[in-house]
Amino acid sequence: MTPLKKVGVSCRHLSLSYGPVQVLKDIDLDIQPGEFFALLGPSGSGKSTLLRAIAGFNRHQGGQLLIDGRDVGGVPPHQRNVGMVFQNYALWPHMTVWDNVAFGLVERKVSRAEIKRRVQEVLEMVGLAQYAKRRPSMLSGGQQQRVALARTVVVEPQVLLLDEPLSNLDKNLRVQMREELKSLQRRLGITTIFVTHDQEEAMTTADRMAVLDKGVLQQVGTATTLFDFPANTFVAGFVGTANLLAGRIVSVNGDTLRFEAGGLGELAFPSGAMAPRVGDAAMAFRPHQVVIQPGSATVDATRVWVDGQVESSEFLGEFARYRVRVGNVAMLADQTHFSGHPLFAPGAVVKLGIEPNQVRFLAS
Repeated sequence: MTPLKKVGVSCRHLSLSYGPVQVLKDIDLDIQPGEFFALLGPSGSGKSTLLRAIAGFNRHQGGQLLIDGRDVGGVPPHQRNVGMVFQNYALWPHMTVWDNVAFGLVERKVSRAEIKRRVQEVLEMVGLAQYAKRRPSMLSGGQQQRVALARTVVVEPQVLLLDEPLSNLDKNLRVQMREELKSLQRRLGITTIFVTHDQEEAMTTADRMAVLDKGVLQQVGTATTLFDFPANTFVAGFVGTANLLAGRIVSVNGDTLRFEAGGLGELAFPSGAMAPRVGDAAMAFRPHQVVIQPGSATVDATRVWVDGQVESSEFLGEFARYRVRVGNVAMLADQTHFSGHPLFAPGAVVKLGIEPNQVRFLAS
């Protein structure tokens, strides 16, 4: 395919309402040229609305939407030079794979020779050249998704939009297809924005992601940034799994921060450079950052240790996840599984060791 110009997409104080309901609230966002970018959030967060606004299917009422520096607020969808792959693929059932892929080029009155060249090239790119004469009903879900991608890419859009592209596939095929998606995007260099509620899908595929909740942009960054340094309790709980303990920072004196967790009591941590001020806060840390030991074990002083009792466990293959009651608080602790190592039984008295430099204090 012809090398495509890489373009950026920007939102400037973008707002959008359906009647009295404000769905997008003052969105400020910059997506870099050639970037693979994810919009991540729960149902009703506004991520699909934002994607459709970029496509031109939803009209924003406030702010600006820029593609390659050009304000496209008043530009109809077919003039924006963006391509969109819908969740249900939206293939023509009566057409062959070849005709489905060629459809957009025919509508654009591209010459027959050019259509033949571009369709053949893109079908080979997605590994479907041998299925050109089949109809969608004769293809698997993964193959149908490739057809939808090929049909969109063949018209050479400046921006590729993907709305929950893998949600209709089983788990193993989703893993395969997200790898193929990323490989295709890298080959084309096309700015790609995809919507998902699946954090694993976003974290393994996107260069960066934006987390939305209730129409508000919560945080933008790489997967590691959002996982390691969440901006607030929503991001901490949505990107990965987190222990979130509400409480209060009682004092920060010298090298020591004292945090009083509701129902747990006061804990002391190294203050660190990232510690917030005294006041209401939430303490966040990941289950895999907690060591679980028998209640009788001798423990080291490098961690903050609390006593607890196992309430339940889940064996997840690579690790076991324990729910442990500590005072009035339930904590999650992950333990890597090795053959021959028995699980802690419900009711077992244990010690939990929290790694101090992995704890994040988030302002309430």
